[in-house]
Amino acid sequence: MKKVNCDVLIIGGGPAGGVCAVTAKMNYPEKEILVIREHEVQLVPCAIPYIFGETLGCSDKDVASCGSAVDMGISTMLGVVEDIDIKKKIAFSGENEIHFDKLVFATGSTPFVHSSLEHALVYDGVFTVPKNKSLIDRAKAYLEDKKKVIIVGTGFIGIEMAMEFASADKEVTVIGGSKHILKGPFDPEIAIQAEKIMLEKNITFIGDDRVKEIIDFNSDNVVNAVELKSGRIVDADAVVLATGYKPNTTLAQKVGISLGHRYGGIWVDEYMRTENHDIFAVGDCSARRGFITKTPSKVMLASTSAAEGRVAGSALYGLKYMKGFSGTIAIFSTMVGEKAFSSAGITEDEAKVSGIDVVVGKFSGMNRHPATIPGAQKQFVKLIATKNGGQIIGGQIVGGPETGEMINIIGLMIESGQTLYKAMSMQIATQPMLTAAPTNYPIVMAATMAIKEIEKQ
Repeated sequence: MKKVNCDVLIIGGGPAGGVCAVTAKMNYPEKEILVIREHEVQLVPCAIPYIFGETLGCSDKDVASCGSAVDMGISTMLGVVEDIDIKKKIAFSGENEIHFDKLVFATGSTPFVHSSLEHALVYDGVFTVPKNKSLIDRAKAYLEDKKKVIIVGTGFIGIEMAMEFASADKEVTVIGGSKHILKGPFDPEIAIQAEKIMLEKNITFIGDDRVKEIIDFNSDNVVNAVELKSGRIVDADAVVLATGYKPNTTLAQKVGISLGHRYGGIWVDEYMRTENHDIFAVGDCSARRGFITKTPSKVMLASTSAAEGRVAGSALYGLKYMKGFSGTIAIFSTMVGEKAFSSAGITEDEAKVSGIDVVVGKFSGMNRHPATIPGAQKQFVKLIATKNGGQIIGGQIVGGPETGEMINIIGLMIESGQTLYKAMSMQIATQPMLTAAPTNYPIVMAATMAIKEIEKQ
């Protein structure tokens, strides 16, 4: 065995592991940081759907850069950690015996497939959406000349892939188990807007029905169709299972690391420490809880993973900053056609289910001023706040590309506990070519409308 020494060993080179490594090196420059990752080339996970259509067209255009880590003197090793001796602080990878002081699990997630459909993964033409370049390349090559594609799943990955396949002139059917697409992040009034755009692209949507069986009619291990719970048969040349992801905790379980109770991620405290404070977990492999409700959350986002990486990277050798990770706010953005859809915090529906008494403020306007500015689009903002005190706990936006940055303002408001009253008097920069008018800036106006609702009580 070849002996390798480091101060901090990070297992996994995705967004969480990469950010953790960089943050650790910035905070502890004298420490030797080693990242061990399975694949030489890392894809940008959120851009994988765009490989399958006109937007990117190939995986070579979706490669994540590792430049800053190399420049900072962070070491990288290709390989898989097969075992860890926790007491002796030794990890085993191939012929390497890696001695460490601090250990970070950043092992990410793997595609989730319902047990009733797992048997069909051996069929030609049945694919998941892994974060693995070679597997994505194989799927793209197979799908290149296929006409009828079924997407199982109505979340961001599923809808983005459906739109890309439609742009490549395929006959696309989206099948989910919910009345509307994008059900989790958006209330129905907004999900319906995204759904309408999707349908205008001649994508078929089957809601309120589920895939019961993936069918190989000819017994030749090639998919031909799916059968729905209702008994309906839908023909297919290929089926993509975009049914979410699950924490990759195989190694953690093997070496006795405790998991969370509901969705199976590695249990961590607010500083991303496990029960053993020399061992951390960040990213999709860690157990998460919602920022507002504090209940277990299965939200998996690269932005959340990066935030966790920063917290862990600065806390490896003591709580340097008294700011832990207080739960995922779940800040999402996507494009459906030419429209951007974004959300942060909890929806109005989720608030009601959770027993939170809320008020809602809505405002529709234009994203440029005057509205005759070339490229101006309609913009809609919805804010959700507690009825008592007016604390902002959620928001949703529909509009142009600026929506992706505006939702971050709402995310910061949620994280910092700001109220509608603060938002109403928020000072903003506006410019005709870039923003809505200062006289009716949509976040401010939505806050004002919500305050009016409180005053009616």
